[in-house]
Amino acid sequence: MQRERSWAGNRSRLPRVTTTDTGVDSLADVTSSEDRLRRFLLGLPGVDQVGAEARAAALSTRSIKTTAKAYALDLAIQMIDLTTLEGSDTPGKVRALCAKAKRPDPADPTAPQVAAVCVYPDLVATAKFELRGTGINVASVATAFPSGRSSLAIKQQDTRDAVAAGADEVDMVIDRGAFLSGRYGLVFDEIAAIREAAGDTHLKVILETGELVTYDNVRRASWLAMLAGADFIKTSTGKVSPAATLPVTLVMLEAVRDYHEATGLHIGVKPAGGIRTAKDAIKYLVTVNETAGPDWLDPELFRFGASSLLNDLLMQRTKLATGNYPGPDYFTLD
Repeated sequence: MQRERSWAGNRSRLPRVTTTDTGVDSLADVTSSEDRLRRFLLGLPGVDQVGAEARAAALSTRSIKTTAKAYALDLAIQMIDLTTLEGSDTPGKVRALCAKAKRPDPADPTAPQVAAVCVYPDLVATAKFELRGTGINVASVATAFPSGRSSLAIKQQDTRDAVAAGADEVDMVIDRGAFLSGRYGLVFDEIAAIREAAGDTHLKVILETGELVTYDNVRRASWLAMLAGADFIKTSTGKVSPAATLPVTLVMLEAVRDYHEATGLHIGVKPAGGIRTAKDAIKYLVTVNETAGPDWLDPELFRFGASSLLNDLLMQRTKLATGNYPGPDYFTLD
């Protein structure tokens, strides 16, 4: 017998709003049963693949100059989750990463700090100690990252361990196998359970869009994550190719925009993996502004999951200020 679902999730965050396009009376009603959830997700408008890719390509051609570019470079730095997620990570490497997060350019005290440092749960305490008093958040991946293939009990404990160690943010991964086989209720339940285990800690839900195959699936997964309690929706773990792409991020930005229009709630977006240059970062910022709107041009609502991106932003920042590019060894690698 199939187990009964509680559907507690995020219903308290959903005001009663009319959603006639999807054939339900309110978003709160969507989560009252698995059948309603399924009908809602499958009833979302399809994504025009050609249109989405053409729109992203057009936005990527926009150029910004001088003062606006300086602002964009600094904003992009402030949106970075500076990340190390390798099996070879050590406390020393995390301490070095935290030093860079606090003072990205040692020669220029006007360079802004990053938003967060993202590490595995066992290194959260090290990062938390190094970043004390800075305002920089500590983010931790959890829930059997990056595969997400473990029991719910282990995923919940993984989350509780990260929070107990001091994580300000938790990045969880959805069960892509369950999602792709249409078990939307199971995915919802897991996100809701991790939401509960995380408590007041910000929850970023990783969709792993490179495995979702279609833009329609990206839109459905985005809405599913938001309904279940996500504070952020995130493209990728960075361990699967393709990772973040501009068209995928565009689809996710449309989802958070539409969710805000339906509920009044702001949900953040985090593209992660493969964003390495200042030029690329600026393309994403233009897309954010033109799709979700200027409210999302804030580290509270948009982040870059990156490591190498920071150095290129700093190089472009120095070039803009001095007229010259620094040497390739001017900035530390970590």
